[in-house]
Amino acid sequence: MAFTLSRAILERIQENVARQRADALLAELSDLHPADIAEVLDGLDLDEARYVHELLEPELAAEVLLELPEDRRDELLETYSGKEIAEELIEHIDSDDAADVLAELPDEKQAEVLANIEDADHKSEITELLSYDENTAGALMAKELVKVNVDSTMRECVKQLRSHAEDIDNVYVINVVDRYDRLMGTIPLKSLLTHPLRTPVKEVYDPDVISVKADTDVEDVARMMEKYDLIVLPVVDDRGRLVGRITIDDVVDTIREEETEDVQKMAGMGALDYSYSNSSLWEMVKKRAGWLMVLFIGESFTATAMSFFEGQIAKAVVLALFIPLIISSGGNTGSQASTLIIRALALGDVTVSEWWRIFRREASVGTTLGLILGLFGFARVAVYSQFTDIYGPHWPMIALAVGTSLFGVVIWGNLIGSLFPLVLKRVGLDPAVSSAPFVATVVDVTGLLIYFTIATLLLMGIVL
Repeated sequence: MAFTLSRAILERIQENVARQRADALLAELSDLHPADIAEVLDGLDLDEARYVHELLEPELAAEVLLELPEDRRDELLETYSGKEIAEELIEHIDSDDAADVLAELPDEKQAEVLANIEDADHKSEITELLSYDENTAGALMAKELVKVNVDSTMRECVKQLRSHAEDIDNVYVINVVDRYDRLMGTIPLKSLLTHPLRTPVKEVYDPDVISVKADTDVEDVARMMEKYDLIVLPVVDDRGRLVGRITIDDVVDTIREEETEDVQKMAGMGALDYSYSNSSLWEMVKKRAGWLMVLFIGESFTATAMSFFEGQIAKAVVLALFIPLIISSGGNTGSQASTLIIRALALGDVTVSEWWRIFRREASVGTTLGLILGLFGFARVAVYSQFTDIYGPHWPMIALAVGTSLFGVVIWGNLIGSLFPLVLKRVGLDPAVSSAPFVATVVDVTGLLIYFTIATLLLMGIVL
């Protein structure tokens, strides 16, 4: 049954902490999953969380630490010395998780933790993982894996599995390497049950193995695992030597973080360092205020653009009535297009090199959408003019100006929204920065120019 942290449970745990009833606390937590215990710790004060965390067995305490939200984990780790982190936590988790935890620590404390790791091999693996760039396969992979030489037998596979039983939580395949440690293929665990132990590995292993290099971007790793339905992916160096493995659970966590960051950027703000609930008031203001100021400055050009057509507006005030309609239609169209392209880029559905195909496709889509909205705009003025004389006797020309402007603005907004993410990607920037609010701001300003230019040409000598 799924655990739900209620106020009553939290208060009972807090009371036991206050009275230091260690046995009662352990009994309360004994049947909970590490993720549920982490939820409990996240609901306690820092001192209370530290007390409960210290009561747990080292292996369980390490698992709970990994399940904590990053901000609470950072706060909790600050209360531990480097020696305590090394001996009570790092020694009990896989190398990839250990590297993730250490990467969040200040450099001085990180060095202190590494200095106190007694297992030389574990320390070497963590240090290697820390050397890889963030968001690469090397930084994501775990060093713990099972491998056998291609010249051995299935008996060696069983032996290796048994020797690593305590070090690796989940074994999905056995990696096959040559004498230079180059990856040759894999053996599924099912083969251990269907082949005699004396069978040579050469007769069993699958040479069609899919792997990635250590410098591969994590988004490419995720796409590859999704495409081939993989739950584990070997990682090799430039020489093809096996250096680690990536499991699906690591990819899911990483991609969720990447997608959250992209969505926040697409909303016209900086990406939060922590979750929404765990971000401070100042953090929220800081991440949003900068972009709001940039967008405010951008929108101020709308007033500048309107000032160029002050005379036309003074002669035909009716034109001002359609400004919200025109700029919102262009902005909404551009926002739709930018969102579609940003997501397509993230999924690998399109690439920058396909810009001409995207341009032609979006030009056609924009033209169709422009015709639809243009006709609606024309009809809106035509129908409304039958019940009021606000548009005057020249309403057909005003309707034509509105409809034509909507046609042009929608096409323009669609092209800007679809091509701007490609431009950013081409110059090495995050396409998510071309957020819906940013595109809408650009289209607002240019849309006004299109509207008043078309209105001036069509209504010159009639209304203006």
